[in-house]
Amino acid sequence: MQKKEPRFDCIRKRIDRAIDNRVFPCCVAGVTDTSKQRRVYAGGTFTYEDSTHAAEEDSVFDIASITKSIPTACLALQMLDRGDLTLETRFCEYIPELRGAYRKEVTLFHLLTHTIQFGFRLSGLKEESPEAILNAVCTTDYPAPPGTLYSYANATSILLGMLVERAGGDSIANLAEREFFGPLGMTRTGFFPKKQSSLAIVPAEYDPWRNRIICGEVHDESAYALRPRLIAGSAGLFSTVSDLLGFAEMLLDKGISGGRSFFSPAMIEAMHTNQIPWTGEKSGLGWELCRREYMGTGISGSAFGKTGFTGCVIIVDPVCGQAFVMLSNYTFPRRKKDRDAINSVRRDIANMVFFNTMS
Repeated sequence: MQKKEPRFDCIRKRIDRAIDNRVFPCCVAGVTDTSKQRRVYAGGTFTYEDSTHAAEEDSVFDIASITKSIPTACLALQMLDRGDLTLETRFCEYIPELRGAYRKEVTLFHLLTHTIQFGFRLSGLKEESPEAILNAVCTTDYPAPPGTLYSYANATSILLGMLVERAGGDSIANLAEREFFGPLGMTRTGFFPKKQSSLAIVPAEYDPWRNRIICGEVHDESAYALRPRLIAGSAGLFSTVSDLLGFAEMLLDKGISGGRSFFSPAMIEAMHTNQIPWTGEKSGLGWELCRREYMGTGISGSAFGKTGFTGCVIIVDPVCGQAFVMLSNYTFPRRKKDRDAINSVRRDIANMVFFNTMS
């Protein structure tokens, strides 16, 4: 009988096959568990043409929409945990600029579960000024009452980021560094990677709109367009697999790391418990829940996580006691027409992680 191949060797081969098939030029993936036993693999080079810059364990990637959960939603959840905010906190109490239908009904709960609906896409406003974009986000008339249905949108996380900044009295960047990145030793994580000249930053895309390769600046157009005015809560964080594994280990340990409590066990449970069953969808507080299209079929019903448009994913399964992080530049040199190829890779590796124990 043929000996079963160790799991991490399977992960390495799946990443190498994706690189050979030009799914992405480079990728770094890591797994960890409740014992903090980590395995990390880096494959490929920063671009297809440049063989001199090989991906490494601490290569820095634009993690795109993972920003929505880390740090934006997690900052709000921490304030909720401390009693500084409640799920019933009305957005207009902190952001009086909010106008339009249902303005007084939008609460922190709706922002954390993406249960407000916008009638436009932010990508269509990238040529507008930051003020015009924010005005569109704050003055839209929602087609349905908040809480009626699940409707994932960048604009929702921009509003959440604004609330976090007003409630916290500081920028998202400073709040995240003080509350998470500094204490957790996430030294290569932040919104302004170019300020650390020693960082090896992976390029995200050749962008015809900006007419240059995007490397070390926000890939998402709306978040980039807003930067002169504010740091969007929807995208723009840069990080590494090692740093994100440290965050995941804290979540696996019921919110504790290095003897410090970042979240209560009850708040961790709220992250991986469906908050919106009446919509027919699943969402924890601040996190996507049990999304098998990228989490695979080996997860428990309590697995929570987030993807990023650039080709990233973080998945934490408190039942299995394991977590998986993968960062890539799937959008390089040009973004693909859909997420089929990257979801196939994410799903395959997730199945390798959560169907088996670490080897």
